[in-house]
Amino acid sequence: MDIGIISMRYAKALIEYAKGTGAEDWVYSEMRMLERSFRKHPDLRNALDNPILKTKAKYGLICTAAVGNGEVSREFARFMALVLRNRRESHLHYIALTYLHLYRQLKHIGVGNLITAVPVSREVWERIRNSASTLLHARMELQTEVDPAIEGGFIFDINDFRLDASIATQIKKVKQQFIDKNRRIV
Repeated sequence: MDIGIISMRYAKALIEYAKGTGAEDWVYSEMRMLERSFRKHPDLRNALDNPILKTKAKYGLICTAAVGNGEVSREFARFMALVLRNRRESHLHYIALTYLHLYRQLKHIGVGNLITAVPVSREVWERIRNSASTLLHARMELQTEVDPAIEGGFIFDINDFRLDASIATQIKKVKQQFIDKNRRIV
């Protein structure tokens, strides 16, 4: 079966189950942390794909990745038991991403990512988040990154749109214009 079909089926099942019990917000925070753990620790996927590792150890690993030392919700625990019983742990990252997408659609949440050369203040962060929230008519989740390689300005990703006002990109554009102009001359 296709990875997208499997992850969509499991994510839809989880969101319906969580909505039925009223725990979709709690499960969302757990899945968000689990997805972040997959991104930050690529060895997590390798450990879950390891056939030598027992199911109980995999379950403990997943729960630790989702909540740290805290207690997982009953819905999350039952869902992870289902995933492990059906041997779908290799699809867990995609299931988490799909669940996050479905939850954000359900709750009208927009996702933004602001990349700057220097850290932004809390006041600027709030202003950008509130402005984007007003424009999208949705609640916003705004993440910030500091990347000195952009040299100045900012790059703002919101849903599927990118506004690139970085100095590095502007320099590349000017350089490309000179190259194109010189090709026509020669």
